Amino acid sequence: MTDRSREGVLVRLARELGWRAYAIPVLVVITVWVLIDVFSAPAAPNGDVPGAETTASDTDTDEDSDGRDGPRDSGPNPADDPDRPVAPTELPPGGAYAQSGDGTYRVVGRPGAAVGQGDDMVIRYVVEVENGVDTAGSGGDDALAAMVDATFANPKGWTNDPKFRFEHVSPDDDPDMRIQLTSVDTTQDMCGGNLEMETSCHVRYNDISHVVINESRWVRGAAPFNGDVGSYRQYLVNHEVGHGLGYAAHEPCGGDGELAPIMMQQTLSLNNSELASYSTEDAYPDDGATCVFNPWPYPRPAVL
Repeated sequence: MTDRSREGVLVRLARELGWRAYAIPVLVVITVWVLIDVFSAPAAPNGDVPGAETTASDTDTDEDSDGRDGPRDSGPNPADDPDRPVAPTELPPGGAYAQSGDGTYRVVGRPGAAVGQGDDMVIRYVVEVENGVDTAGSGGDDALAAMVDATFANPKGWTNDPKFRFEHVSPDDDPDMRIQLTSVDTTQDMCGGNLEMETSCHVRYNDISHVVINESRWVRGAAPFNGDVGSYRQYLVNHEVGHGLGYAAHEPCGGDGELAPIMMQQTLSLNNSELASYSTEDAYPDDGATCVFNPWPYPRPAVL
């Protein structure tokens, strides 16, 4: 091709591509320069690629509050902890609770929940907290009321039996049951007897049921429940309300490995012989049977 021909081609390309005819060679030069720079750069420490994005796990140095660095072998293993059995007369370790209150109560929660058929009995309840009891550590006043409502609504609860219905009402709407989170001292005053073991109770005053929930147990739970405070709270509500429904007697474990009856005193033990040693009731045979904790009256409801 002659010089005139090559010149004609360049002129024609410039005319067709416009400014791009000049930009393309520049971009080619820049691209080649970047590639040369990347592949000729020295390797970063630990094989990291320069400019590569790092994640939290890449930069975690496990530095503790003393400024010491270095990876830790593993997290705490519960199996390494010494066995520290908690006696029934003792509370498990846990949060703070009120030793005493002023004996008056504030209403908590929102009325309106209604569950169950009520063929034989309709329970109209309010939820209250003794003044002087601070529920912030266990979710607040409304959380207490919501848990009571949810416990009654659960198909594993008392409404599995069509005899019962529960209605959450206001204090001015003729309640016949008061579910009351109560300080230790007031619990002892209301329940009477020796409450060395920090239990709760059901009592009836002026034809109104009082489900007195000992706040120390609400916060700390009970040793037989192996730290499952949520299940223990459900048990507390269902057990004491069961007394209010007319189930006055306590019930023993039916056999080793079985689920405990809701009317068994699971706060204190899951073993019949141990409960027999604490109680003068005839409910517990000295047969050594040990159950598994269970917070529900009907733990295996029918599937509808």
